[in-house]
Amino acid sequence: MKTCRAAAKRFRTTGSGKIRRRKANKNHLLQHKSSHRKRRLSQLTLADDSDGNNISKMLPYMK
Repeated sequence: MKTCRAAAKRFRTTGSGKIRRRKANKNHLLQHKSSHRKRRLSQLTLADDSDGNNISKMLPYMK
């Protein structure tokens, strides 16, 4: 089985096995967003449980 390389670059796991992801809206058009908003968008968050099956299929070797 092959790993989907696009997904491998976007997702990581925590120590307990949950899936972490980046937040959207932090790539461009940043001049009108507040510093507080940009700082919040920089933090990693957990992927939703409903996406877990799809992510697991794309990343079969992720623990």
